[in-house]
Amino acid sequence: MPVEYPSSGGLMAEHKAVRGGVGLFDVSHMGDIRIHSAKKPGGALEAVQYITMNDASRLAVGQAQYSAMLYPEGTFVDDVIVHRLGEDDYLLVINAGTREKDVNWVRENTRNFDCRVEDLSDAYTQLAIQGPRAVDVLGKLTDAPLDSIKSYWFTHGTVCGLPNTLIARTGYTGEDGFEIYIPSNVNTSEQVWNAVIKAGEELGIVPCGLGARNTLRLECKMALYEHEISDKINVWEAGLDRYCKMEKGEFIGRGALEKARAAGLKRTLVGLEMVDRGIARDGYRCLNEQGEEIGVVTSGSPSPTLCKNIALAYVPPAFSAIGSSVYVEIRSQKCRAQAVATPFYKRQRKAIAG
Repeated sequence: MPVEYPSSGGLMAEHKAVRGGVGLFDVSHMGDIRIHSAKKPGGALEAVQYITMNDASRLAVGQAQYSAMLYPEGTFVDDVIVHRLGEDDYLLVINAGTREKDVNWVRENTRNFDCRVEDLSDAYTQLAIQGPRAVDVLGKLTDAPLDSIKSYWFTHGTVCGLPNTLIARTGYTGEDGFEIYIPSNVNTSEQVWNAVIKAGEELGIVPCGLGARNTLRLECKMALYEHEISDKINVWEAGLDRYCKMEKGEFIGRGALEKARAAGLKRTLVGLEMVDRGIARDGYRCLNEQGEEIGVVTSGSPSPTLCKNIALAYVPPAFSAIGSSVYVEIRSQKCRAQAVATPFYKRQRKAIAG
């Protein structure tokens, strides 16, 4: 995926197309790990429960959840989307940059469970159709009842003549949309891409790149590996406690998280809005009023939706209250920002049948 598509008019146009209409992303670089029972039912669920922090036992067949795989220290191997495909059959969608590491980690940590682990990353082309008009575009190409698929649920249906295509109401933009998984064949993938573009022409669909993907997810405070989450950051610091089900029983990292919670936070992830002129970029230092370093920006950019310069940063809890002043060092200048509520942007959700 390029940073932006010249034919789309660039990052700003791509971002606005997704917020107001529909955009198409090629996210085939994402990894896919299937974990299913080997001999008797239950082994795959036990494995998924042990290697992820959310509670997969709550999933119905056809449902997905945001989760993460953790190191024993309670820090992040990667964040994942767990899909329950069948009675004891799960698909974990992982990040591209961590694919090899993740697959090896999953294999190593599921050896003692009665399950099979398959790396299906090369088996699928994954396309993300995102935006309030995504349902109208995909509806032209499938026999699946899209209106009945709730957020973070999925089904199988025919898409562009391809039967048994996985269709998930998920995405990384903060908008409504779908991710479809089709056979990883060059000709087939190109045909489906072109068919989606053609189906969305009258609705102003544009292909979208990494740049818009980043600004869209930043506005919605969606974590990016090696930015908001990493092997140096734990779940509480990242503010992802709502996805961490400590009560479900033992999982990798649980003991360390118990200790970290009891010890209290030394840093926390906050949203910043620039007050002074300047853009807070990834890696820029955060300062207090006296100019002393207190933290670091993890992601920062102008917000095409809000027309403001925004950022995410790790700072001490004392600087996290809404309205608190935090200074960002930009080209050796101390520029004032203030802590604001996150997510920076939240779409107006429509009721989905079902």
